[in-house]
Amino acid sequence: MKIFKFGGASVKDAKGVKNLVKVLKSQGVENTFIVISAMGKMTNAFEKIVNSYFYKEEELKIAIQFTRDFHFQLLKELFEDTKHPVYLYLDQIYAQISGFFIQNKSKDYNFIYDQIVPFGELLSTKIVSEYLNEIGIENNWLDVREFIKTDAIHRDAKVDWNQTERIISSTVDMTKLNITQGFLGGYGNITTTLGREGSDYTAAIFAYCLNAESVTIWKDVDGVLNANPTVFRDTVLLNQISYKEAIEMAYYGASVIHHKTLKPLENKLIPLHVRSFIDYNKKGTTVRKGNDLEPKVPCFIQKKNQILVSISTLDFSFIVENNLSDIFKYLHDFKLKVNLIQNSAISFSVCIEDKFGNFDAFFEKIHNNYKVYYNDNVTLYTIRHFDQESISRIEKNNKVLLKQTSRETIQILIE
Repeated sequence: MKIFKFGGASVKDAKGVKNLVKVLKSQGVENTFIVISAMGKMTNAFEKIVNSYFYKEEELKIAIQFTRDFHFQLLKELFEDTKHPVYLYLDQIYAQISGFFIQNKSKDYNFIYDQIVPFGELLSTKIVSEYLNEIGIENNWLDVREFIKTDAIHRDAKVDWNQTERIISSTVDMTKLNITQGFLGGYGNITTTLGREGSDYTAAIFAYCLNAESVTIWKDVDGVLNANPTVFRDTVLLNQISYKEAIEMAYYGASVIHHKTLKPLENKLIPLHVRSFIDYNKKGTTVRKGNDLEPKVPCFIQKKNQILVSISTLDFSFIVENNLSDIFKYLHDFKLKVNLIQNSAISFSVCIEDKFGNFDAFFEKIHNNYKVYYNDNVTLYTIRHFDQESISRIEKNNKVLLKQTSRETIQILIE
């Protein structure tokens, strides 16, 4: 069993869907399982629907219509017969969206997010599945929510591995081409999501449960580079990365591989390939057991929109264990992701990411008990396998707010 994951960029339009077919034909479709993300920027577009529902109700109909028009236009380019069942499926999806907003009583943003945003994945996979059937490539379309079972935490659900593995291993027909959605899970009859960019993780879950021979993530780049090419010039393709190194890079925020993806693969030594859907004859990058990096060069990871928070006690006493426990409880309660910490005798500094929009509430709560200062909209650079030249590259012409160094990694926070 081979697991292929195609991201939104690979199916952003009708041309992309047809190119996916070329990739499949070049690689073979036997014993293949495909995970597909929402098309193009549709996840962002469905997020806008949720935001409009909460904050700009007058724009809700426009936001919904935008996503419907996008998918309808794509259908017209792929299916000449407007009576094809896929058009009815499109109508059913938008009837479900309208019905949800009419009946909804919840005010929980995260719950509503998980009921609306997943429609992007459901539409993209159904369209690709029906198109493949139309051109003679038979396949099974699977609703991933029936296979990946999670807890009830919305937007960051944890997988129930025992239940998920039992369902997948006993019900997936591995003799056929299967297509399903990334990013989604199910808690009873309620939809959950595994976290933004979680489709890679979905591929790893199925690979683990099906004992797959490999996972391939098809991207619009040649493989894993040592830096984001839109930020850095003269990037280098990494031919091979060890599981350990890839986990380190993902932990620090490397965007090519989702951080949850790697551990299930490492546990069963399933290799992960990152390859180009544009030039699918190139080998790309392989993550497997072996040397940390080939070639071994400094690797740069950039995380924007960070917040540097400095915390001290009101009476200028030392920051001790009970203070740290208190501070981390605040961070946990407000779901603030910690990317760097630094402690001194009377101050504790932390670089955080506010992906759930909770920082203002966090600040209001904590500043009653501590002195709190912060810099927002700062950028965190992490360099793995750094040298002096790579450090200078980041620090030059930038104001350094904080720097932390270990054996293989340096983190530099700049304003």
